[in-house]
Amino acid sequence: MKLNIVPARTGLVWFREGLRTFWRQPLALAGLFFMYFASAMLLMALPYLGFVLALAIVPAATLGLMAATREATEGKFPMPSILISAFRAGRARLHAMLVLGGLYATACVLVTLLALWLAPLPDMQGKDMVDLLTPGFQRHLTVTMILYLPVSLMFWHAPALVHWHGISPFKSLFFSAVACVRNIAALAVYLLAWTGLFMAASMVLVVLTLGLGGTTLLASLIFPSGMMLGAMFFSSIWFTFRDSFIADEQAAQPSA
Repeated sequence: MKLNIVPARTGLVWFREGLRTFWRQPLALAGLFFMYFASAMLLMALPYLGFVLALAIVPAATLGLMAATREATEGKFPMPSILISAFRAGRARLHAMLVLGGLYATACVLVTLLALWLAPLPDMQGKDMVDLLTPGFQRHLTVTMILYLPVSLMFWHAPALVHWHGISPFKSLFFSAVACVRNIAALAVYLLAWTGLFMAASMVLVVLTLGLGGTTLLASLIFPSGMMLGAMFFSSIWFTFRDSFIADEQAAQPSA
């Protein structure tokens, strides 16, 4: 396995491939994303460790959604069981994925605590969504995003490297960060394209709200729209990994 450097325009290719693949199997890919989201919400409802457990499944769930995308590109219909691909690849890789999940949860908790210390979150009790635009909340959000950026880079390719290439969790974090930094131009274009789509979808929802049904219509559209956009986005992550690495031995990869 070796790193592959791609031009900035490849970011648009990843974006388009994600959209194209999603619309090949919209029900399957949207359904799998909803299953992951529902599982995370159920875990978060657990007392004490629910939030941590919901974070710990992110690498494995990301890998499952990537495997589903790969099957969709091959003309296959991804079944629900593919979402737990990370737990069916043998004991060694299962252990590695669990370690990766623990590291991700730990990193996210540290980011949350550090962000609260550097930019305390204002009291939002009894306030509506408009108050999320206050300087205090925006400052906290900005600090959180800055602190989360290195975590995102380290874990972006890590689940796929662990699962499909058998790389140890700590090495996968290093290789993922290096790949993201070396292909930062393509990733920036890719993320800008998705940001543009999210903003356009938000504007459409606002226009529909103002022109038709008011806040009631907006409330009824936010969740399904968010689920669909989230499924589309996760359908594109596989392509960022596929083009960032070149495998030396495809035969060593476990089946999804």
